[in-house]
Amino acid sequence: MTDWFSISGAEVLDTPALVVYPARVRHNLAQLTASIDDVRRLRPHVKTHKSPDATLLTMAAGIHKFKCATIAEAEMLALCRAPDVLLAYQPVGPKADRFVELVQRYPQTQFSCLIDQYETAHQLHQLAAASGLTISVFLDLNVGMNRSGIAPAAALALYQQCAALPYLHMAGVHAYDGHIHEASLAERTARCHAAFAPVEELVAQLHTSGFQPVVVAGGTPTFPAHAAREGVECSPGTFIYWDSGYGQAFAEQSFLPAALVLTRVVSLPTPTTLCVDLGHKSIASESALDKRVTFLNAPELRPIGHSEEHLVLEAGPDHNFQVGDLLYGLPHHICPTVALYNQAATVENEQLTGTWQVTARSRTLTV
Repeated sequence: MTDWFSISGAEVLDTPALVVYPARVRHNLAQLTASIDDVRRLRPHVKTHKSPDATLLTMAAGIHKFKCATIAEAEMLALCRAPDVLLAYQPVGPKADRFVELVQRYPQTQFSCLIDQYETAHQLHQLAAASGLTISVFLDLNVGMNRSGIAPAAALALYQQCAALPYLHMAGVHAYDGHIHEASLAERTARCHAAFAPVEELVAQLHTSGFQPVVVAGGTPTFPAHAAREGVECSPGTFIYWDSGYGQAFAEQSFLPAALVLTRVVSLPTPTTLCVDLGHKSIASESALDKRVTFLNAPELRPIGHSEEHLVLEAGPDHNFQVGDLLYGLPHHICPTVALYNQAATVENEQLTGTWQVTARSRTLTV
């Protein structure tokens, strides 16, 4: 019996190569939709795959709301005719002009974006007025991530201010809690509830003030907690391809690795080491050296050196590796790894079947 990741004829692939297993992508999508009471509460983030093919599979699974981080990702979604797209970013400067152009160019898609201050909201309002548009916005809340957003306790007045701008539609609030990633589900859930409590207080105040805000919350680590809430839209992203980092940390979520990097041994520099063509430019390298990649067909290999085009591995004495050998690498962090590739080879039933373009790795498509 062959391993699930094996590729017949893999020798034809130049390396390093990104490979995707669509059957596993479909499994992960089915697992996601089965994990929530209403598929309409799912708004997955596309930053992980950046691919029209993965987007179309997501829509085939009954998911029609999306979240993204760049104008290019938003346009990729619009080209797939996604009905509802939230740009989870506050557009500032030229990005605000691009966002308005995006709204104009793709009227079949309902776009929204984030704001966390009145000045940005007013700029969008002026651009919308000049274009004869009404732009939907979500108020970005800082629930502990401390990178953007306004504290929920201070958000009511800003929400009311922005709601008074006639060319803006206040759609709701956005609360990303990416700082919560404890391995213990119980501890993670408790921290998630504590971080979300001020959001619930704000939402109650907004209801009292006559608003009906949509609430978008969380990512993959806190998905189980938010999925159990009533009415909250959930935004997992990594689930679709999974990786060793999340697989080790969040064992309660039964998603499958669906994307790997294929690499070759290119040199045997010493009797106990080998070098492969998996440099910084082909695997996410923000983590410690021992938390970048695991080789499924050679888990004993230990990274000891990494540079732009090379990864040096300790294999130990009397190893049998030869120049040209193929290694199947499971990334520790799949999202930035995918962004290093223009395309992914697809594998079904051990056979190479085609390619998926990583279209939105570019910062600009046409807008």
